[in-house]
Amino acid sequence: MDQMLFWLVPAASVLALCFAWYFHRQMMKESEGTPQMIKIAAAVRKGAMSYLKQQYKIVGWVFLGLVILFSVMAYGFGVQNSWVPIAFLTGGFFSGLAGFLGMKTATYASARTANAARNSLNAGLRIAFRSGAVMGLVVVGLGLLDISFWYLLLNAVIPVDVMTPTHKLCIITTTMLTFGMGASTQALFARVGGGIYTKAADVGADLVGKVEAGIPEDDPRNPATIADNVGDNVGDVAGMGADLYESYCGSILATAALGAAAFIHSGDTMMQFKAVIAPMLIAAVGIILSIIGIFSVRTKENATMKDLLGSLAFGTNLSSVLIVAATFFILWLLRLDNWMWISCSVVVGLIVGIIIGRSTEYYTSQSYRPTRKLSESGKTGPATVIISGIGLGMLSTAIPVIAVVVGIIASYLFASGFDFSNVGLGLYGIGIAAVGMLSTLGITLATDAYGPIADNAGGNAEMSALGEEVRKRTDALDSLGNTTAATGKGFAIGSAALTGLALLASYIEEIRIGLTRLGTTDLFVGGETISVQDATFFDFMHHYDVTLMNPKVLSGMFLGSMMAFLFCGLTMNAVGRAAAHMVDEVRRQFREIKGILTGQAEPDYERCVAISTKGAQREMVLPSLIAIVAPIITGLVFGVPGVLGLLIGGLSSGFVLAIFMANAGGAWDNAKKYVEEGNFGGKGSEVHKATVVGDTVGDPFKDTSGPSLNILIKLMSMVAIVMAGLTVAWSLF
Repeated sequence: MDQMLFWLVPAASVLALCFAWYFHRQMMKESEGTPQMIKIAAAVRKGAMSYLKQQYKIVGWVFLGLVILFSVMAYGFGVQNSWVPIAFLTGGFFSGLAGFLGMKTATYASARTANAARNSLNAGLRIAFRSGAVMGLVVVGLGLLDISFWYLLLNAVIPVDVMTPTHKLCIITTTMLTFGMGASTQALFARVGGGIYTKAADVGADLVGKVEAGIPEDDPRNPATIADNVGDNVGDVAGMGADLYESYCGSILATAALGAAAFIHSGDTMMQFKAVIAPMLIAAVGIILSIIGIFSVRTKENATMKDLLGSLAFGTNLSSVLIVAATFFILWLLRLDNWMWISCSVVVGLIVGIIIGRSTEYYTSQSYRPTRKLSESGKTGPATVIISGIGLGMLSTAIPVIAVVVGIIASYLFASGFDFSNVGLGLYGIGIAAVGMLSTLGITLATDAYGPIADNAGGNAEMSALGEEVRKRTDALDSLGNTTAATGKGFAIGSAALTGLALLASYIEEIRIGLTRLGTTDLFVGGETISVQDATFFDFMHHYDVTLMNPKVLSGMFLGSMMAFLFCGLTMNAVGRAAAHMVDEVRRQFREIKGILTGQAEPDYERCVAISTKGAQREMVLPSLIAIVAPIITGLVFGVPGVLGLLIGGLSSGFVLAIFMANAGGAWDNAKKYVEEGNFGGKGSEVHKATVVGDTVGDPFKDTSGPSLNILIKLMSMVAIVMAGLTVAWSLF
């Protein structure tokens, strides 16, 4: 029965891919509109595909180097599983494929959304949302398909040790974490590169177009307009898709590894198997319920912002309520130990996700007081907009952090049976909470990918001169998209915190396997000799002296905390440099190409696209490589205690910094839009110019550095896990 239940996982993944194909096919049947709309959409599509092609070339070289390194470690030195290089490659491939398919769909959907908005608001919402659903369903479908494939393959080829039968699943699950590293590596390049691209174009378009030339957003006279629209796709669709693909896979894989570790000493292989497949089954049922939620989203004509938010909230809330009931049923069916309380951990994860989402919405939507007050601060100039936005972002960290802290304690206590000493099941509960938070990713990512599609639709409507009524509808869809994107980023960051903690615990299990591979049989704990195979989580912590009094742990914590700020500094400066090139180019075209501002001559859009592409490719490599290299060097110098300190420091500082940056950036963006709706003087006023400056500062906050941090948190953990054998074998101290 339990073995049969596993087949629900690949079946659900295939179902997700089938519905993604169905939604894509339905969208492609719609008309792209006028010849001008088709021309603009084709230019955006060409630029997006050109960028992605260049990015994948660079990422391909990085992957080749890492595969050679892993192959030497596995086949040359024997400190790693021989399947690691291949698993790493498949993780990166599927992550890249998810981003590619989602972005290709988005570039075809924008003109169709704008054209549908000529008829009604509901028609525009339906096309944009269901096109976003293609991204959501492709991510969860490919993620579970890859997990299913590797589980079945490794289960078939790894033999059972008669003396220690429970160790087989531990080896399988920790090996599968390697493809999580492949997904994380690809995601970081996609997020950082896409973020630099989109914000260089956005900042250039805003500073010269809006502030200096005084022309509206998405005006065809602005040379950076097409590059700006391309950036929405490469950053917010391909980048976000790859980001949440690795979050989704990482949470499932880390929880499966913790499930295997929780029952390693029990001798009960069947209960261990149930703990491993439980997160996969929850994710599988989440796919089915996400599809139901997607079909439930619709709205009425002349809907307000709150009506539109309510439409999307209904779909996500419906899926969330259904997943709670389904989780209790699945874990009851599995007869997993303590199944009722472990189910409560899933509920905790969902509640934490909802709280983070609502908190983000409150601090970033112009429907609420904080963002409106931020708009009002523009009366005294851009400086007060910047100061107020930074303050708002800092204040916005409180609710998500408290929610995650309560979630960690509650999920740990529920799963452990209210026994703090039951570390194995307690940590498994935290992992299950992360899976719960991401279980309905199919629909939550649909609401997120919807944002850039609506934004591009608005740009297309403006450049095609479709009229005030159509632009009003696309503006409503775009404004909703900004809030859903901010909510999605908050969700991704919250899940990163729980997944990062689960990966931290999985690292200890990989240390056990690394020691076994080296032939180490015993640990020395408190003057006693304990077998590596029988050692508990606490035994490893004692053996390596993982305490705050250990200078290696403290050194690692400081380095980890620094990593978050170093990474943000590098990415922010990268955007600044790339944006400076874009500003110079836009000014040059306004100066040298006569007739642009009067509409008599067409700008050189392709030149701006090329500048953004080149800048992003050049600037994305250093921040991404630092994230990979830091855990390796820390492990070689400070050993296991140093790596654990690095991961703890990176997790704690990165989580809070990511929330601050995402929310401050989102609030600055919507504060500008609130003024553009006619408040505080409307477009062209001094308040508007001040909020445009705030929005420009917020762009790299919310779309480059902030969202990249949650990948940094998980990638460092993934690298540490994959390199655990190297750390154990060759650390200096």
